[in-house]
Amino acid sequence: MYVNVLLLNGFDKTLTYHVPEHLVADIKTGTVVRVPLQRRFEAALVCKIIPELPEKLPFAVRDVHSFEEFPNDTQFHAFVSLVARYYCTDELGIYHRIRHFLDQEESELEELVVQAIPVKNVVLTDEQQDIVDYILPHVVTPSYQPVLVHGVTGSGKTEVYKKLIQEAFAQGKSTVLLLPEVTLALQFEHLLSEQLPTIPIRGFHSASSPTSKKEVWNALVHGTPLVVVGVHLPVLLPIENLGLIIVDEEHEQGFGEKKHPRLNSKTIALMRAHQYKIPIVLGSATPSVQSLYNAQKYGWKQFAITKRFAGAFPTLQKVVLTTEGQKRRKHFWVSAQLETAIKECFAKKEQVIIFINRRGYSFFVQCKTCGHVFCCTDCSVSLTLHVAQSSELRCHYCGYGTPLPTECPTCKAPERSLLKKGIGTQQAVQIFQEIFPAAVIERADLDSTTKKRSWATTVERFKAGEINMLVGTQTITKGYHFPNVSLVGVLWGDLNLHFPVFNAREVALQQLIQVAGRAGRQRAGGKVIVQVMRDSAVFDYVDEQRYIEFAHKELADRQASNYPPYVRLATLEIRHAKADTVDADAQKIADVLYALEEKGELGVTILGPAHPAVHRIERYELRQILIKAPTVHALQVVVMHAQRVDVKSDVFVVMG
Repeated sequence: MYVNVLLLNGFDKTLTYHVPEHLVADIKTGTVVRVPLQRRFEAALVCKIIPELPEKLPFAVRDVHSFEEFPNDTQFHAFVSLVARYYCTDELGIYHRIRHFLDQEESELEELVVQAIPVKNVVLTDEQQDIVDYILPHVVTPSYQPVLVHGVTGSGKTEVYKKLIQEAFAQGKSTVLLLPEVTLALQFEHLLSEQLPTIPIRGFHSASSPTSKKEVWNALVHGTPLVVVGVHLPVLLPIENLGLIIVDEEHEQGFGEKKHPRLNSKTIALMRAHQYKIPIVLGSATPSVQSLYNAQKYGWKQFAITKRFAGAFPTLQKVVLTTEGQKRRKHFWVSAQLETAIKECFAKKEQVIIFINRRGYSFFVQCKTCGHVFCCTDCSVSLTLHVAQSSELRCHYCGYGTPLPTECPTCKAPERSLLKKGIGTQQAVQIFQEIFPAAVIERADLDSTTKKRSWATTVERFKAGEINMLVGTQTITKGYHFPNVSLVGVLWGDLNLHFPVFNAREVALQQLIQVAGRAGRQRAGGKVIVQVMRDSAVFDYVDEQRYIEFAHKELADRQASNYPPYVRLATLEIRHAKADTVDADAQKIADVLYALEEKGELGVTILGPAHPAVHRIERYELRQILIKAPTVHALQVVVMHAQRVDVKSDVFVVMG
C-alpha cells in the first residue's frame, strides 16, 4: 500500500510514501503520520490511499515511519473538511495553522496580567440558575443545543459560565471558551484559574508561550479534560472529550480573523457544536442581530438576565454638539454638561471613563493653504498624527511612520498652516489635562495596551483609585470591572455610524452600550453622557434595556434592503501590485459571475467590481466583488466559479 501525503510544515505539494505492513491496518485518509524527508522526520496528513503504484518511479519510495502523536478525536478530520468546504479553502491550510501556532512565539501581551476579582460562595439568581438547569442535561447526555444568553452589563454571565464549566469537568468533559480579544482571554484565564483552582484552565492564543501551548496539546493527546481559553485557535483543536463551547461577547467583530482565509471563530464554533452534538452558549449584553434572528427562526433557546449582579443602571444623557446652545462651550470637544459632571464626580472621589474610538492625536493633517493631506506612501489612507516625545505621522494599516514636517511639501507653507483635523485618545488626554490640571489621567488604546507591563500597571492603579480618569478606545468597552467608575463620557458617539457597512448602526450601538455599562457597576447614581455631532434615532436605544426593541427595528430594515440575516453574503477580494492588472482581473471574474446571475438558477445578486474604502494596502491594489445569495450552497457555487477563472491576481474569499 502507498499513500499520498501533505506535509504540515507548509510544503504545498503531495509526496508519495510506502506503508509498511505493521501500519497498514490503521492507515486511512486524514491520519497524521511521520515521514522521512531528507535527514529529518516531518508530520504529514494522509490525503489519498493508493493500493498499487501505476508504474515504476525513477526514484526510491521511502517508508512511512510511524503515526504522529495526535489526539483521539474521531470526528476531527471530518470537521476540518466541513470548515474548509464552507470557507472555500484548503484543508491543509487549517492543519498547518494549528501546527505553526504550536511553535509560534508569544506576543508582547504575555505578561499582561489582570488580577482576578475574588468571588466566593456565589449563589446564582433564579435567572442564572434557570440557564444552568436548561443546559446541563445537554452536557450530560450530549446533544446539539445553541443557547443565546442576553445578560445586561454587570449581570453575572461569568458566574453562569463558571457553573457550567464545573459541571462539564465533573462529567470528564472539556470546555472551549472563546473571547473576541487576547486581552479578554487573558483576563478570563487568570480569573478562572483563581476561582476554579481544581480545574486546569489553559490559554491557547497569541499571548501563550510555546511551552504552554504544548502543554495543552499533550493534555489533548492524553484525553485529559480541561478548559481551553482563546480567540481563534481553541475551536480548531482536536478535543476527543469536548462537551461544551462558550462564546462570550458573541456580538463582537473580533471573532473574524484579519488574515486570509478569514475564518470566523463563532461561526466555526456553531458548526463544531452541531457536528459534535454538544451544547453551545453564546452570551452578550448586546446580542448580534444575526443571533437574535437565529433564535427566532431556528429555535435557539433564548434566556435573558435582566438584573445587574450589583449596582444599578446609569442614567443617560445625549448632547448634540452642533445645537445653538452648545456653540459657546470652552472647548469644542467637551460640552458644558460633560465638564460639570466630571467636576462633580471628582469632588466625590469617584472615577471617570472617557470613550473616543480613535487612537492617536488627530485623524489627519491638512495644509490650509493648498489643501494637501498627508497620506501613506503604500496605503490609500491618510496618516494619523501621534504625539509623544515628538510629532509623528503614522499609518494604522502598514505601520509606516514619518516625522511631521516643518512645512507643506506641496506649497512650502510653514508648519502653522498645517491643520490637525479630528481627535484621538492622545489629544483627548491633553484636553482633559488642561481642563483638570490636578487630575491623574491615563489612556487605554492599542498603542498603550500592547506595552504589557505599563498597561497592567495602569489597570491596577485605576482599580486602586490612583488614576482619576481613563481615556480609551474600544479596549475599555468590555470585560473590565472598575467599581468606582460613576461617569462615562463619549466624545463622538456618531463616529461609527458613517462607516460604509450594512451593520454600522448595530456595531455603533453595541459599542456605546458596552462602554456605558462600565458606569454604576457597584453603586447607584451612575451616569453616561453621549456627545454627538449629528443626532440619530440610534441614540434613543443606548439604554440597554431597549436593545431588543432596536434589534427588531434593525431586522425590519435589513429585510427591506435585502441584507443579512435575510441573505448570505460573501466578498471576493482581488489583489495585485499593479492597478491595471487587478482591474482587468476583477472585471474578468465579474463577467463570469454576472453570466451566472443572468441565468437566475441560483437566485444570486452580484455587485461590483469596485474600489473598497481602502483600496491599496502595503502597495497592493484591492478590488471587491460582493455576492448576495439565498443559501450557503448558492454562495459556494458562485465562489467556486470565481476561483476557476484564470487570472494573475490573488483572489480571496470573505464569508459572512
